[in-house]
Amino acid sequence: MTECCLAVDIGASSGRVMAGWIEGEQIQLVEVHRFANEMIQKGNHFCWDVAYLFAEIKKGIQLCREKGLQPTSIGVDTWAVDFVLLDEHGQRLTDAVAYRDPRTDGMMEKVFDIVGKERLYERTGIQFQKFNTIYQLYALKQEAPDVLERAHTFLMIPDYFHYLLTGRKTNEYTNATTTQLVNAQTKTWDVELLRELGLKETMFQPLQLPKTVLGPLRKDIAEELGVEINVILPATHDTASAVAAVPELDDMIYLSSGTWSLIGVECAEPICSPQARGYNFTNEGGLDYRFRFLKNIMGLWMIQEVRRNYGNKHSFAELAELARAERDFHAIVHVDDERFLKPDNMVAAIQAYCRETNQPAPETPGQVAKCVFDSLVVSYKQAVAEIEETTGRTFRQINVIGGGCQNEWLNEMIADATGKTVYAGPVEATAIGNMIAQWLALGKIKTLEQARMLIRQSFPLKTFVPKKGE
Repeated sequence: MTECCLAVDIGASSGRVMAGWIEGEQIQLVEVHRFANEMIQKGNHFCWDVAYLFAEIKKGIQLCREKGLQPTSIGVDTWAVDFVLLDEHGQRLTDAVAYRDPRTDGMMEKVFDIVGKERLYERTGIQFQKFNTIYQLYALKQEAPDVLERAHTFLMIPDYFHYLLTGRKTNEYTNATTTQLVNAQTKTWDVELLRELGLKETMFQPLQLPKTVLGPLRKDIAEELGVEINVILPATHDTASAVAAVPELDDMIYLSSGTWSLIGVECAEPICSPQARGYNFTNEGGLDYRFRFLKNIMGLWMIQEVRRNYGNKHSFAELAELARAERDFHAIVHVDDERFLKPDNMVAAIQAYCRETNQPAPETPGQVAKCVFDSLVVSYKQAVAEIEETTGRTFRQINVIGGGCQNEWLNEMIADATGKTVYAGPVEATAIGNMIAQWLALGKIKTLEQARMLIRQSFPLKTFVPKKGE
């Protein structure tokens, strides 16, 4: 059987268990298991079904045998900001409430009244988004203070899965930075902020870095699955893992394109300047204490919802082709308008925005899709200009990674709009970055630079050159 490591990569719409190994000078990847993920309503809140997701993780481990694979290590990454709380017995005290849940409405302003907006950014360097963990916790404090009082342990979603696998309670650094509760300079929980907000500092675990070996599976899990494997922390925030897999970051802006669009650059130090705050950029943690200076843009969530509103009659590729055919239709929406975070109907929300701003309202699936893609490109172009202004650097290239890099028409539009050469790939950047952390921990790769060279050799990129005169 082929020895491999497993990367569990779960996003807001789907999850996958990927197996990988190094063969010669190339990385080999196999998709072992893919499963759906969606928010469910529990009581008054939209939540993630973490019991179902953990069952799917276990199923993925079991399916390895059928593919002739022998996993020796595993790590889990997911989206950011969401969490569960455990009681003193290690039992889950809360549901995994989803970041799109409206419980955080108005909470950001209440936190600003206590901490101060400018001071919060200076300390954490994190983008202001109404669903950040800090506002979720404050919402819980308002809604159910008794629950927060009984809470013994705070775990983010991948931390929780690692706990179920090993019995060890840890908070991983890259995901923890997205809470807006980690000090950007000390790279540890900001105890002063926790105290000011009345959050128990004892709930939070000492931050562990990617490449930390948590150890073997719990005995009962190992017996159930019939395997003995080590659990190793990747960068558990999926974007941090994805950025670790960008093949080349010199002179390069990255765009991690999926449910969210994350566009930025890798920095040695955080940029917490008033200008960065004004543009609402974030400084999230990366591998080896690198910082991801980036902007979080609504992303392909909008097209996912458009597809759902049309009864899933069209594939994403078909929607792109329908959009391309609507060359004469032009309307732009501000993709980060709060109405697009979780509307009852995305198509209706887009149409209403266009009417309110005296633009033609899209009527056909192709027109709606073109409006979304055109609007994303406008947002990307603006973010690129802000990155260059804030960093004082000019970048000639953009590397689009993740599932969205397969949309060649969108890549062409990004190149033409920004005037920069666009490279597309790798598609499975997040899973690859997850594996890179495991291989670094195991000594199979020595440095991140060596890992990126290996990625360049393993996954050829598609190139999109901007058209002259545009």
